Amino acid sequence: MSALALALVLAGACCHAWWNLILKRTGGGTGFFLLFSGFSAILLAPIALVVWWIEQPVMGWPQFAMMALSAGLHLMYFLALDHGYKHGDLSVVYPLARGTGPVLTLIGAMLLLGERPSLVAIGGALLIACAVLMLVGDPRKLRESGNARGVTFALLTGCLIASYTLADKQSVSALLIPPIIFDWCANLMRWLLLIPIALRNREGIRLAWKNHRREAVYVAILSPLSYILALTAMRFTPVSYVAPAREVSILIATLLGAKVLSEADAGRRLSAAGLMIAGLAALTLG
Repeated sequence: MSALALALVLAGACCHAWWNLILKRTGGGTGFFLLFSGFSAILLAPIALVVWWIEQPVMGWPQFAMMALSAGLHLMYFLALDHGYKHGDLSVVYPLARGTGPVLTLIGAMLLLGERPSLVAIGGALLIACAVLMLVGDPRKLRESGNARGVTFALLTGCLIASYTLADKQSVSALLIPPIIFDWCANLMRWLLLIPIALRNREGIRLAWKNHRREAVYVAILSPLSYILALTAMRFTPVSYVAPAREVSILIATLLGAKVLSEADAGRRLSAAGLMIAGLAALTLG
């Protein structure tokens, strides 16, 4: 992985961990998702349209179909993640969701996209997966801690991460959709899909606007920015390298959970930092 790709991925990881912290603290909900998705569509529109005018990308049915697929997968991802945070700690749900995603992505990239990552890169991905297990701790104690349902949704989120990562990689590298245009269009489609779901709870929309519209603006900036940075790296880097490297955000989110939310077992989860850094180094060398 090149230094530029690594810098893009690490910057995106920081943004990703921060918006997940905000989501956990606000309580999420479809009303909040509707707000920040709408804000994202508005904020990104001028940039996306300028990029569209400058690059003049080919946009036909295959491109729009892939963006629609991404919109659907991302909507399911957000809903699963939201349920996970309602039933589990940030430092449990986030590592599981983000840790299972890249491992499944790497397997999918090898089986479906024909990518052949080096043994060093595969070893790095496995080290990151082991670090995730260290962060989560003894699975048998999850039910006792009340995180069991959160873990279920976290694993579902991980499967959805792998699915949209593989699909989106093809969109930006094979179909050559510029990342900013891709994310803006997919986000706009996701927002339209979310409207009928969110309208079932109009009170939730009202409360989200009253209490958390500022936080919604923050997430509207951080969420697309984190993914646009990753998509940009994917344009010239194999997805089997980018997906695991993004998971350094697990360490950042665990630190935030311990320091900001005062979640338990901070020492044990932070002890996995060295292993995760070693995995990241292996991916970079690979």
